[in-house]
Amino acid sequence: MGFCYVTTVGRVTGRRHRIEIWFGISDEGVAYLLSGGGRRSDWVRNLEADPAVTIAFGRPNDRVIPGRARVVTDPDEDGLARRLLASKYQGWTESREMSTWARTALPVAIERADE
Repeated sequence: MGFCYVTTVGRVTGRRHRIEIWFGISDEGVAYLLSGGGRRSDWVRNLEADPAVTIAFGRPNDRVIPGRARVVTDPDEDGLARRLLASKYQGWTESREMSTWARTALPVAIERADE
Protein backbone atom coordinates (compact mmCIF):
# COMPACT_ATOMS: atom_id res chain seq x y z
CA MET A 1 0.00 0.00 0.00
CA GLY A 2 1.36 3.35 -0.99
CA PHE A 3 -0.65 5.74 1.11
CA CYS A 4 -2.77 5.98 4.20
CA TYR A 5 -5.52 8.46 4.93
CA VAL A 6 -5.46 10.20 8.28
CA THR A 7 -8.39 12.24 9.51
CA THR A 8 -7.92 14.82 12.25
CA VAL A 9 -10.36 17.22 13.86
CA GLY A 10 -9.67 20.88 13.08
CA ARG A 11 -8.37 22.66 16.14
CA VAL A 12 -10.23 25.86 15.17
CA THR A 13 -13.22 24.70 13.13
CA GLY A 14 -13.96 21.35 14.74
CA ARG A 15 -14.42 19.92 11.25
CA ARG A 16 -12.82 16.70 10.09
CA HIS A 17 -9.80 17.00 7.77
CA ARG A 18 -8.34 14.07 5.83
CA ILE A 19 -4.86 13.90 4.36
CA GLU A 20 -3.22 11.34 2.08
CA ILE A 21 0.28 10.56 3.31
CA TRP A 22 3.10 8.02 3.18
CA PHE A 23 3.40 5.66 6.14
CA GLY A 24 5.43 2.87 7.66
CA ILE A 25 4.23 0.17 10.05
CA SER A 26 6.38 -1.17 12.88
CA ASP A 27 6.41 -4.82 13.93
CA GLU A 28 4.23 -3.73 16.86
CA GLY A 29 1.57 -2.30 14.52
CA VAL A 30 2.33 1.39 15.11
CA ALA A 31 1.86 3.56 12.01
CA TYR A 32 4.57 6.18 11.46
CA LEU A 33 4.29 9.29 9.31
CA LEU A 34 6.75 12.07 8.56
CA SER A 35 5.62 15.70 8.39
CA GLY A 36 7.85 17.67 6.04
CA GLY A 37 6.30 20.86 7.40
CA GLY A 38 7.04 19.84 10.96
CA ARG A 39 4.82 21.32 13.63
CA ARG A 40 3.70 24.03 11.18
CA SER A 41 1.59 21.49 9.27
CA ASP A 42 -2.10 21.90 9.97
CA TRP A 43 -2.61 18.15 10.44
CA VAL A 44 0.13 18.05 13.09
CA ARG A 45 -1.27 21.10 14.86
CA ASN A 46 -4.70 19.43 14.79
CA LEU A 47 -3.49 16.16 16.30
CA GLU A 48 -1.54 17.99 18.99
CA ALA A 49 -4.79 19.71 19.99
CA ASP A 50 -6.83 16.50 19.75
CA PRO A 51 -4.92 13.22 19.34
CA ALA A 52 -8.05 11.22 18.40
CA VAL A 53 -7.67 10.42 14.69
CA THR A 54 -8.80 7.82 12.20
CA ILE A 55 -6.58 6.06 9.70
CA ALA A 56 -7.38 4.02 6.59
CA PHE A 57 -4.86 2.10 4.50
CA GLY A 58 -5.10 1.64 0.75
CA ARG A 59 -8.08 3.74 -0.29
CA PRO A 60 -9.74 6.59 1.61
CA ASN A 61 -12.94 4.66 2.31
CA ASP A 62 -11.36 1.33 3.19
CA ARG A 63 -11.71 0.10 6.75
CA VAL A 64 -11.32 3.14 8.99
CA ILE A 65 -9.45 2.46 12.22
CA PRO A 66 -9.66 4.76 15.26
CA GLY A 67 -6.28 5.81 16.58
CA ARG A 68 -4.37 8.11 18.91
CA ALA A 69 -1.64 10.21 17.37
CA ARG A 70 1.42 11.77 18.95
CA VAL A 71 4.63 13.45 17.92
CA VAL A 72 7.53 11.07 18.44
CA THR A 73 10.03 12.26 21.06
CA ASP A 74 11.95 9.09 21.93
CA PRO A 75 15.26 9.01 19.98
CA ASP A 76 15.09 5.26 19.27
CA GLU A 77 11.51 5.49 18.03
CA ASP A 78 12.44 8.57 15.98
CA GLY A 79 15.17 6.56 14.22
CA LEU A 80 12.79 3.66 13.60
CA ALA A 81 10.20 5.93 11.98
CA ARG A 82 12.79 7.51 9.69
CA ARG A 83 14.26 4.16 8.65
CA LEU A 84 10.83 2.66 7.94
CA LEU A 85 9.74 5.46 5.63
CA ALA A 86 13.10 6.10 3.96
CA SER A 87 13.54 2.44 3.10
CA LYS A 88 9.93 1.99 1.91
CA TYR A 89 9.68 5.07 -0.29
CA GLN A 90 13.25 6.00 -1.15
CA GLY A 91 15.05 2.67 -1.23
CA TRP A 92 17.28 3.76 1.63
CA THR A 93 19.76 1.26 3.05
CA GLU A 94 22.21 1.65 5.90
CA SER A 95 25.03 2.04 3.39
CA ARG A 96 23.53 5.31 2.06
CA GLU A 97 22.81 8.66 3.64
CA MET A 98 19.12 9.42 4.14
CA SER A 99 17.47 12.15 2.11
CA THR A 100 16.99 15.56 3.69
CA TRP A 101 13.27 14.81 4.06
CA ALA A 102 13.90 11.54 5.90
CA ARG A 103 16.48 13.18 8.18
CA THR A 104 14.56 16.35 9.03
CA ALA A 105 10.79 15.71 8.82
CA LEU A 106 8.84 15.45 12.08
CA PRO A 107 7.94 11.84 12.96
CA VAL A 108 4.40 11.15 14.11
CA ALA A 109 3.10 7.87 15.53
CA ILE A 110 -0.47 6.59 15.39
CA GLU A 111 -1.46 3.74 17.65
CA ARG A 112 -4.73 1.90 17.46
CA ALA A 113 -7.24 3.31 19.95
CA ASP A 114 -9.09 0.97 22.26
CA GLU A 115 -12.44 0.22 20.68
